[in-house]
Amino acid sequence: MTSLAPPETKPQSIDSNLPPAKIAVVFALAALADWLFYDQRLGLSVVIFAIALTCASLIVNLGNLEHRRLLLAGAIAFAGLLPALEELSAASLVIIALALGAALMLTTNPYLDSLVRGAACLLELYLVGPIRLFQDSIRAFNLPVLTRSFTLWCVPLLLGSLFVLLFMAANPLLTKWINQLNPGDPSSYLSIGRTLFWIAALALVWPFIHIRWRNRIEVMDERPRSTANDPPRSTDLSFFGPGTILRSLILFNLLFSIQTILDLIYLWGNGTLPADVTYASYAHRGAYPLIITALLAASFVLVTMRPGGPAERSRVMRSLVYLWIGQNVLLVISAMLRLDLYVQIYLLTYWRIAAFVWMLLVVLGLVLILVRIVQRRSNEWLIRANLVTLAMVLYTCSLINFAAIIADYNIGHSREASGSGVNLDMDYLIRLGPQALPAIDRGLQLHSFDPNLVYRRNCLVQEQREQMTSWRSWGFRSWRLQRLLDRQQGAAAG
Repeated sequence: MTSLAPPETKPQSIDSNLPPAKIAVVFALAALADWLFYDQRLGLSVVIFAIALTCASLIVNLGNLEHRRLLLAGAIAFAGLLPALEELSAASLVIIALALGAALMLTTNPYLDSLVRGAACLLELYLVGPIRLFQDSIRAFNLPVLTRSFTLWCVPLLLGSLFVLLFMAANPLLTKWINQLNPGDPSSYLSIGRTLFWIAALALVWPFIHIRWRNRIEVMDERPRSTANDPPRSTDLSFFGPGTILRSLILFNLLFSIQTILDLIYLWGNGTLPADVTYASYAHRGAYPLIITALLAASFVLVTMRPGGPAERSRVMRSLVYLWIGQNVLLVISAMLRLDLYVQIYLLTYWRIAAFVWMLLVVLGLVLILVRIVQRRSNEWLIRANLVTLAMVLYTCSLINFAAIIADYNIGHSREASGSGVNLDMDYLIRLGPQALPAIDRGLQLHSFDPNLVYRRNCLVQEQREQMTSWRSWGFRSWRLQRLLDRQQGAAAG
């Protein structure tokens, strides 16, 4: 088998002199991305760029291909493009990314021997690969000081910038303050946007052209065993070495503390907001961005605080992790409060209940991560604990009559019943099904007579009766509802 590097126990070496052909191809692909995507709507252009990227990667790395897997890799890439040809969506974009990554691994990775290793390589390709453009560029000039500084600060600054963007999406106060740092005509910053687009395009294309696979990817609790022939491994230049993790935790705690303090003042303490920021916009805007922030934070902790690793053994870093997880728990609880305030105004739906359940699972997951670190448990224990928690939550949810809860809540908190909030959506209540019938009857009393609503209500009653006529469709919840309807009908007849 032809490989990209000899099967050593260290990562493939980094050339100090980058091949000019690869550099030219990377810039050509970035120019193509600019022409296809910048300030344009996405569609067939994504498929065209994916094909161009695949062809360029094959041509530049022709001498290192595993030819026996080319047919399988081509079939995977072709299958990955079909959903985007049908309709471009978030799901089809993810499928394209997975298909291109899988095809690249099959044809160029000599160390691919299991599904777990393949998944780890795929994560490294998309999470670490783009960052290597900047590191390789610095090393090409043989500047070790810049290389060390970049490695130590790359992850903290990149993830910190992402957290700032998420906090801005969740907090109108932060958006206002940060926008005040950039006064002037927005059109004057268009060139900056295009420059950032080019940088992002170059970074995303780079790992497909300058391919580097490691012969060992640490997953779960698997730790590489050192041998006498292995060169000493330096953690200082690792993207997730102790120096990087320490800087990241300090920066992230400072960033999160700003959001935490603002929530304590304005969300929990009902502080007075500036005149141009409404309390409703502050409370309702950030539920989902904050959950994404917490999930990213949990992922970072899992990657960096591996059992027995140098970061977990450090008392300082463990303390910073405890503080950060605590801030994340408070962040998710604040997101739940924001969603609760939103529901009080705009009433309940299945999706809003699902959001509450999801936020609860995120909180429990963060607590379990904290328990794992405190008790020095393995990642396998953490996965089992999360699966048990998920099973318990899903089992509990299966016993709850959400249709009745939603209907009762919306009736009681509607404008017709309470004098505030939004108008009652009877159409949505009827779509909840027969279990909402008791609440629907109360809602009809609050409405003026509408023969269409009465007819649809009677259709639900008929649907319920037909369901109870056969023992095959019998259910205890439906049986209780039928008894209630029979009592109501008897009382009305009497």
